[in-house]
Amino acid sequence: MRDILDDLAPWLLEREPFALATVVRTWQSSPRPAGAAMAVSAFGQVIGSVSGGCVEGALYELANEVLADGCARSETYRVADDDAIGVGLTCGGTIEVFVRLIDGEACDSLAEVSRLIAAGEPVAVLTDLTADAPTRHAVLGWNVTVDSDGLIDVQADGSTLERSVRAALQRGESVHDVRFTDAGESPIMVELFGPPPRMYVFGAIDFAAALCHLGTFAGYAVTVVDARAVFATRARFPDAVEVVVSWPHTFLETAPVDERTVVAVLTHDEKFDIPLLERALRSDAAYVGALGSRSTHRRRIEVLGERGVTDTELERLHSPIGLDLGARTPAETAVSILAEILKTSRQTTGLELRDLSGPIHRDALSDTNTRTKWRSAVRC
Repeated sequence: MRDILDDLAPWLLEREPFALATVVRTWQSSPRPAGAAMAVSAFGQVIGSVSGGCVEGALYELANEVLADGCARSETYRVADDDAIGVGLTCGGTIEVFVRLIDGEACDSLAEVSRLIAAGEPVAVLTDLTADAPTRHAVLGWNVTVDSDGLIDVQADGSTLERSVRAALQRGESVHDVRFTDAGESPIMVELFGPPPRMYVFGAIDFAAALCHLGTFAGYAVTVVDARAVFATRARFPDAVEVVVSWPHTFLETAPVDERTVVAVLTHDEKFDIPLLERALRSDAAYVGALGSRSTHRRRIEVLGERGVTDTELERLHSPIGLDLGARTPAETAVSILAEILKTSRQTTGLELRDLSGPIHRDALSDTNTRTKWRSAVRC
């Protein structure tokens, strides 16, 4: 749902009724993950997608039924044995979709969700998945509670659902798939929207501009840092959340860094690189990469070792930065760097899919701890 909130803004502002379809669960291969959403307005306009085109036609008709009577619907779509290109998933998977009416106060609630997400504040949307009835929902944020239907009073493992959700928000989790509690008479869909992961790009050069653009497109909150005010300008980096004029290592001393944070050092200048990498490699960052040649890399390793950086810490350094994609231009180099960032932070192979077996859209290993912690809070 996060992906379509900006496009929904005019509908929410005008309280225009629309049907919101959300992928609840998936089995085997599916083109979109759980949490993917599509909206259909009373005027027939469509925003978003739940399957990349496989079932949107059938879902459009179902959405119109919801708009007509206000009652939610639940439908499962799977590959059709006799007609794989008909109403079903040609990829061979199965998805369960829940369609509900959004109007009146529900529009106001989603508008508040959109505001909180834009502000980088964690928020959760809880939805009762009972079909053939008006939908109950709740919104939870740090200082926001919208729960006219009493969903957060549902008990789960001896504690309120609210407590479990707020604990997940405290950890900054973003759960795009759907969790079910086994408490109460009906399942509750919980969608957690944590703040986006941070990407710190050091060095206000053309490669940084390309990486800033691509990193923002991939969902990172990108900050560009450079000590040279003439280069570190908003005009040169319009996609950045923030452009900071500061010595890189000084900035990193106080900047928030967690296990999702990405650090890309593109300064290519030892007086900046060495003190910065010394701090970055000892942080909790998921990825630390540095631009430069192999000879520059060997020199960095030598100097960092002399400054007390351990072999284990040095092994975290991705330098020369990026994957071997034959990149030459700033844009191509940004693709190479982002590909390595995803490979590293998600602990995947980086190999061609044709050389692998198993699910294509498998969960990243880095998501395991999140799921374990969530399940320990809310029994699924």
